[in-house]
Amino acid sequence: MLLDAPALSRALALTPGASTEGLDTVHTLLCRREAGAFQRAAKATAASGDELLVACTQEQRLFLDLNDETEGAAGVQERPIHFVNIRETAGWSRDARSGGGALPKIAALIAAAQLPAPEPVATVAYRSAGRCLVIGSAEAGERAAALLGEALDATLLVTEPGGALAQGHARATHVGRLTRLAGWLGAFTAEWESSNPIDLDLCTRCNACLDACPEGAIGLDYQVDLEACRNHRDCVRVCDAAGAIDFTRGPQVQGDSFDLVLDLRPAPAWSLHQLPQGYFHVGHDAARLAAAVLELRGLTGEFEKPKFFRYQPKLCAHSRNEQIGCTACIDVCSARAIRSDASRKGKTKAEIANGGAGGVIVEPHLCVGCGACSTVCPSGAMGFGYPGTVDQGRRLRTMLAAYRHAGGRDAALLLHSQQAGTRLVDELGRAARIDRALQGVPARVLPVAVWHTASVGIDLWLAAIAQGASQVWVLLSDEEAPGYRQALADQMAQAQGVLSGLGYAGEHFRLLQARDARDLAGLDAALRAAPAQGVARAAAFSAQADKRATLELALEHLLAQAPAAALPEAIALPAAGAPLGTLLVDTQKCTLCLSCVGACPSAALADNPELPQLKFIEKNCVQCGLCASTCPEGAIALQPRLWLADGGKARKAPRVLAEMQPYRCVRCSKPFGTQRAIENMLVKLAGHAAFQGAAAERLKMCGDCRVVDLYSNPDEVRITDL
Repeated sequence: MLLDAPALSRALALTPGASTEGLDTVHTLLCRREAGAFQRAAKATAASGDELLVACTQEQRLFLDLNDETEGAAGVQERPIHFVNIRETAGWSRDARSGGGALPKIAALIAAAQLPAPEPVATVAYRSAGRCLVIGSAEAGERAAALLGEALDATLLVTEPGGALAQGHARATHVGRLTRLAGWLGAFTAEWESSNPIDLDLCTRCNACLDACPEGAIGLDYQVDLEACRNHRDCVRVCDAAGAIDFTRGPQVQGDSFDLVLDLRPAPAWSLHQLPQGYFHVGHDAARLAAAVLELRGLTGEFEKPKFFRYQPKLCAHSRNEQIGCTACIDVCSARAIRSDASRKGKTKAEIANGGAGGVIVEPHLCVGCGACSTVCPSGAMGFGYPGTVDQGRRLRTMLAAYRHAGGRDAALLLHSQQAGTRLVDELGRAARIDRALQGVPARVLPVAVWHTASVGIDLWLAAIAQGASQVWVLLSDEEAPGYRQALADQMAQAQGVLSGLGYAGEHFRLLQARDARDLAGLDAALRAAPAQGVARAAAFSAQADKRATLELALEHLLAQAPAAALPEAIALPAAGAPLGTLLVDTQKCTLCLSCVGACPSAALADNPELPQLKFIEKNCVQCGLCASTCPEGAIALQPRLWLADGGKARKAPRVLAEMQPYRCVRCSKPFGTQRAIENMLVKLAGHAAFQGAAAERLKMCGDCRVVDLYSNPDEVRITDL
């Protein structure tokens, strides 16, 4: 690779958080004849307490071994060694082979690798004692249970007739139809229904019933074929001692708890893209069975995983007063880890009064950390925590700054997963090294490995464009659920709509699809796309923990740098997944009851204590639709858009959506209610027997005058009269 150490040092010196120490020498074979240089650096950083960064991932194991063998460096656990790949991702490309064109990208990768580790997050614990439920046919279940050996305590549930159970009763065995399976690693619950006359718990497998049955209706699965049985009951007679056969016994529902589940049936128990941890569905695939057995044998003990999400119920726009609004996170979750908490059932009065029945519930044990819920959440109530948006935003900003300081132009961020995505990028780099038909990862494309591609959304995408990126691409593989692809496409349509409306030319966002090495040629061609128009001056703001705050900072900068000579008053946005917009109020229907104000979770709607008015702050609206579903008159509709009036300042100020004259008390002339609300009430109650005569007239009075009239009217019936 062509590396220019002085140029790298100059670029990193201008990048906040980056270090230039150790960049004075370029090594060509650090893992072999220059290994002494690594050992000297390891010893020096161990003494100073600094961290060591090695720009090579292929020989990671070798460098760790060398560190352990280095006197003065071994055993220093507080000083980790970090590794970054600048070879396949940057050096092995056509751009790098022609005059060192990959230098800005290498500077960006090194700067990002020097950032401190993300803030630690809470963990979710699993405990497994090794109780494993094996579901399937008799013979397949016996074979699988034997493979599990003594490592696990296996229980066999035979769900298919036929086959043969082992002669030896080595494990608990049940026969029946699985009716319920729920839970996760260490906490599965299973229920099954058995209607066969033979109870396998009592059966000693002496085979006397098989010998006695004249029809041969009993097989080595020790179950009675009721269609073949002719009611001789000879089997009952020979089984008298064990008492395992009882034709009078009705269907029985049994259940138990398990730590692990191995499912050998053709179809899995859940139709989910992300199955619960601890559940393995292999069907009849021998290779998948072998892999599952190897993994299952190690799943005993205590385990932890990060709690991937951060949920703020106060920001949630899911529901209010049992009216459903936004369901984006529930709809997109491929693990069904999120469910509604909108019902008042089981809630105390205090919980309901405080909005305790208005959000969602996330089961952390089922969450697999895709982050799609945080991407589609319009309010920021659901946030991704591993790493959080602050850490992720700092990483993107650092990469773009280092790339720019090194002379790079038109940077394109390529977001990919840490597993399949990293493998694809590395394979493309290696293929470009030996195949001149491939370009490899272009110099302007900055690969960014994320925990999951669905965990980064419109706030960080637009922030990256504001901070100098030309484009943001997301590389998808077979890891992503179909729902994630659609959610990302919807969010990209929103982001592209904003940039196109502001006059930025070109395609700024794209989803790239590649399964494995067979698709490398298509990926190589897709990465050669022309740059899109970016900002003239890169923004310097930092990503915030609040999604809406980051989005507003990005929109402000993009609007200030907008290349369009004349901006429209508003930019229309697609309806699917819109996080921005306004409300249309039909003033002919609206009675100004203000129920929408109480339903709004984001303080976008407000009343006026002095006048009958409905006020609206467009910047706060998350387009959840709760106001529309709550409105008893059906007078509210959503309109996704980005309002640009007064340079974007108008959307931050309250404006009146509806107002009307107050209704005045017929007795004291004090204003109360609104003209239309009182008139509608009078019309609806006109035929009611309780609101005739004086009672109907009181509806036109304020609260004080109603009390006075009630006690001063001589025609009123009093309790003393009765």
